[in-house]
Order: sequence, then C-alpha cells, then structure tokens
Amino acid sequence: MSTTGIPVNTPLLDGNERKYLLECIESGWISSEGPFVRRFEESFAERVDRHHGVAVCNGTAALDAAVEALGIGAGDEVILPAFTIISCIAQIVRAGATPVLVDSDPVTWNMDVREVEARITPRTRAIMVVHIYGLPVDMDPLLKIAARHGLAVIEDAAQMHGQTYKGRPCGSFGDLSTFSFYPNKHVTTGEGGMVLANDDKLADDCRSLRNLCFQPHKRFVHERLGWNLRMTNLQAALGLAQLERLDEFLVRKRRMGARYDAALSTLPAIQLPLVETSYARNAYWVYGIVLGEERDMDAEEAMRQLAARGIGTRPFFCPMHWQPVLQRKGLFESESYPVAERLYTRGFYIPSGLGLAKAEQDRVCEAVTEVLA
Repeated sequence: MSTTGIPVNTPLLDGNERKYLLECIESGWISSEGPFVRRFEESFAERVDRHHGVAVCNGTAALDAAVEALGIGAGDEVILPAFTIISCIAQIVRAGATPVLVDSDPVTWNMDVREVEARITPRTRAIMVVHIYGLPVDMDPLLKIAARHGLAVIEDAAQMHGQTYKGRPCGSFGDLSTFSFYPNKHVTTGEGGMVLANDDKLADDCRSLRNLCFQPHKRFVHERLGWNLRMTNLQAALGLAQLERLDEFLVRKRRMGARYDAALSTLPAIQLPLVETSYARNAYWVYGIVLGEERDMDAEEAMRQLAARGIGTRPFFCPMHWQPVLQRKGLFESESYPVAERLYTRGFYIPSGLGLAKAEQDRVCEAVTEVLA
C-alpha cells in the first residue's frame, strides 16, 4: 500500500506486456509499421464485433478522424451530450459544424435520449453518443431516432471496454465507434485509441486520415488533408497484452464497485453509481459520487479534504456550455443544462484503477466516510 497517497488510477501491467514489448525491441519493429498494430486492430475489432479496427495515437484522434470521415462540416449540426469531455466537441467545432447539446439523465449520468428528437433540425447530420463512466446509453430508442431521420451515429465508447448493451458489445452500434486506451481505461496502450467500423469505405477513409492521406501510387501528392495519428508497434503490443485479460479486468472492476457500494451506501445525501439498468450491469470504469444538494459541501471541497488525507480524486466533466473556449466562440448563449451542471459541481470520482489493492480501497473508504459521514 502506498505510504504517500493513493492515486486516482493505477494501471495493471503484470501480464504479457513486458514479453511483447521486448519482442518489439529485439525485432527492431517499434514504429507503426510493426506487426502488433495489425494484430491489435484485428483482435480488438473481433472483440467488439466489428469488421474493421483502425488504431490511432489517442481517443481524441479517433473522434477527430470519425467526424472528418463522415464529411461533417460547415452548415451541419451534430447532437451530443452537454456532459462529456471536450474531445467530443473539438473536431465538430474545428470543422465549422454546430454542436447541439442535450442534458443528462440524472440517474445514469448518460445523455437523456428523450431529449434528442426535439433537437433535430433539417441541418442535423449526426448524433454523437457518449457512454459515461460505466453504463451505456440506452441505444435502441436512439438508433430508431437516427434511422427515422437518416442520421449518422458516432459512438464514443472510450470508457466501455468489455461492456455490453443487451448482450451486444458497446462500440458495435455506431456508423463509426471510437475507443480510448489512456492508462485509466480497462485496456491501455499508455496513449492510444481506435476507430471501428463495418463499412469498408469509412474504414479506409479513417486509415488514410491517420496517415496524412498519403496515396498508394503518389505518396507525396495529397488530394486531402489528414493527420499523423498513427499508433506505434510498442503501444499496440501493450494493448494486445491488456486485451488478453479484459474479462478478468471486468470481474475485478465489478468486484471493486461492489466493495465501494457496501462501504459507502449508508452515507447520507450522496448518489452512488447505478448498479444496473434493464440493459446493462455497471462496468465501473470509474467510481463516482454525487453530493446531494442538501449538503453544504460541493465536490471541490470534498476533493480538497480527501487530498489532505492522501486520497486522489478527479472532478466530473465540466459541461460543454460552461467551457470558456466555447463561450468565446459564441456557442450556447443563455443555454442551461441543469443535470449536467449539478453533476459537475457536485460530482467527483475516487480511486478505482485496476492496480488498486484491497487495503488501499479500504483506506479510501475510511477517508470518504470521515469526510462525508
């Protein structure tokens, strides 16, 4: 157990990671041309029940490529949740399109699907679904809305490794779906991401966009602007070793969530993660706490007090309509999304990485109880 403090995340890297990384070093294949990249793409796509996986350098890059591959640009609108990370909105804005927000469901913390259809206009091109913190969005009604209006679906499953919706893998629903492999994810490559698709052309577009849109026969003649979004062989080797243990990691995460539930459920005036819905069991990517309005303590103060006890925390997402960079662009003037606002000001999450030891989790529970009892 740490004597200095418990970080909000510690990855678990005690499988084949060392073996595969040494194989990269000994073979000399460390760039994106190495064989682990294709192996990781194929294995992850198979796990998510997709035809194509396109590995990229991070989850934000995956979203950027997805928006660009769908040809979203000036005059278009994209519906997405107000409560999400800014990565989701960045390429929409850069492309000249207009982001249109919906509020969160107060129980699941996901986008409120009931609000989506009212936000559709003749300019709407796509819906970006973002599964939040461990529970998926209710996909069936959302997919029906998208089909009825002829809209593309971008499915951000960055936090949903191994999670399912009604038995189907999260990441298998969008026209394009994206994942992140940041160190706090169930599968990590250090930094990394992936775009997944069934459509051959969309997948080829994403492959081209990640590689500067080089052409097969005229490599340095460019018809389109892309990026260098490539994943290295070293990253992919790490990811493949992690993917081999995903089922084990899911069991570990759910056990961790159950331990937190048992220890913290009697604390007054707090909301803990929903254990399950009719369509999914929580995968506990992180373990969040939302403070009740009757408490005179907000999330910032609770995190400060936990930090003083050596417990790492992380705030919930700041809503998109409160982001200064977006407000300066004239977006979301006079708009309010009260559930997203409450989640941000009252919500935070506590240590829940795969490397968290039981003794450390007990120490976290003791500290949270001291602060919130």
